[in-house]
Amino acid sequence: MTQPLKALALVCSLKPSPAPSSSELIARQLLDKLAEHGATGELVRVVDHDVKPGVEADMGEGDAWPEIRRKIQAADILLISTPTWVGHMSSVAQRVLERLDAELSETDDEGRPTTFGKVGVTAVVGNEDGAHKITADLFQALNDTGFTVPAQGGTYWNGEAMKGGDYNDLEETPEAVESTNSTLAANAVHLANLLRDNQYPAS
Repeated sequence: MTQPLKALALVCSLKPSPAPSSSELIARQLLDKLAEHGATGELVRVVDHDVKPGVEADMGEGDAWPEIRRKIQAADILLISTPTWVGHMSSVAQRVLERLDAELSETDDEGRPTTFGKVGVTAVVGNEDGAHKITADLFQALNDTGFTVPAQGGTYWNGEAMKGGDYNDLEETPEAVESTNSTLAANAVHLANLLRDNQYPAS
């Protein structure tokens, strides 16, 4: 019997747990959507762990990345969820991308990066613009490190410019975000199943 797909959400909030996080809220919504398609999910708030700076798979004593990396290796779908700060992804998200760089040197028995066959999706929240640029940067980094991005594989919410308020503050999920979340989840699971059955050819 085929094992269910596994999804891992890396929440890149700057706020440690248990502080409320809009990035975590939208990530949990997406995990729920993925579960509707049979994918089991796990969430990690990265700032709760001592992820060292660097571009190696293990940066030595005290580095929490190797354990997170094991979760990535076990996952079929990786979600990176980040807030918007001064028009950019959070520094935590940037560090995640830097640590993923090490995956380029990790290959399977046929010489393919071990991330080949994994799906990468994104979520961005903030009360200022910047979501499209952040999504583009995340997509490029995920693609560079071997992940495959599905059609409409990014979702986001931006509040009104020059005003306060968070995604957490909304009484309900906006219809456009709800629809995009549903499409992202369906397409991510569809693509992950295709890649599970038909891995990329070895070069």
